[in-house]
Amino acid sequence: MVAVPNLIIKPVIVGEIYTNCYIVADSDSKEGVVIDPGADFEKIWKVIEKNGIIVKKIVATHGHYDHLGAVNELRKKTKAEFLIHKEDVIFAEHPETNGSALFGDGTVSAKADAFLKDGDTVKAGKVELKVIHTPGHSPGGICLLTGEELFSGDTLFFNSIGRTDFPNASYEVIMESLAKLMKLPDAVRVYPGHGQYTTIGGERKKNPFLTKY
Repeated sequence: MVAVPNLIIKPVIVGEIYTNCYIVADSDSKEGVVIDPGADFEKIWKVIEKNGIIVKKIVATHGHYDHLGAVNELRKKTKAEFLIHKEDVIFAEHPETNGSALFGDGTVSAKADAFLKDGDTVKAGKVELKVIHTPGHSPGGICLLTGEELFSGDTLFFNSIGRTDFPNASYEVIMESLAKLMKLPDAVRVYPGHGQYTTIGGERKKNPFLTKY
């Protein structure tokens, strides 16, 4: 995946559990993708407007409520497509399973316009995000790779990994997914769904779950 010169990456921390929403665009066309708009539509929209971003796609790395709470408002405002892996429809469309019925501030349900699978590319302007299916935290969890930038959702965090104590989650499966990510170069920067940024090399060295790599 070729890096986009002057790639715009604007993080916005949203919601009650501080989800990282990312606005990714190219500086020429200003066309871009919003990744994991988990809540706080107005907060996200202010960043989009300030930077003149033309939102073409909305992607959720998985279907838990804290990653898609602002999808419907954003889709209505921008007319952009909402994309998610098909195996996470069981969460995205159902408040009872995505957590919003129990933990969220109101129920969340978002119906996808199209589905993603491993190896797909999400395009907007010069931005090309390669889909890497990384189940484990959820069956349809994905990461998105462009150049040396990886948006890892809730699969990989700074010195940690995604939780596997949720329904339909699996420690064994997420470890298989992490093995895919550990094949990436050390220099790849990781933008996780929560918490601070990191790199593949940094996680290879210090993440206690990844010491064998």
